[in-house]
Amino acid sequence: MNLAYPYRFDHRGRTAEAADVQHIRDLIEQVLFTAPGERVMLPEFGSGVGQLVFAPNSVELAAATQMLVQSALTRWLGDLIAVAAVRVEADDATLTVTVQYSIRQTDQLQIETFQRALGGST
Repeated sequence: MNLAYPYRFDHRGRTAEAADVQHIRDLIEQVLFTAPGERVMLPEFGSGVGQLVFAPNSVELAAATQMLVQSALTRWLGDLIAVAAVRVEADDATLTVTVQYSIRQTDQLQIETFQRALGGST
């Protein structure tokens, strides 16, 4: 088992755990919504996608954002997942990222959607 994200306690008062599939989803969320420089001991970690949504909207920006996300996921989680597709949308005050990927160990296809308020809270 793996530590649950975000860190919390379970009903027994112990550190909550997550199954492998959930753990991988949690790792993807961490890569997506961590800004480079946010982690002191690993300053390059993250995707920076949250900062790009404030740029003027364009086809070029959408393509660059999708490439940025796919590159970050491949760099940080490439040994765990193979990214097939990424879709990034910013509506009003919410950023939505949909990732289609397969888990390398099981070749299991997953499609997950992640949302974050642009102010930084979930």
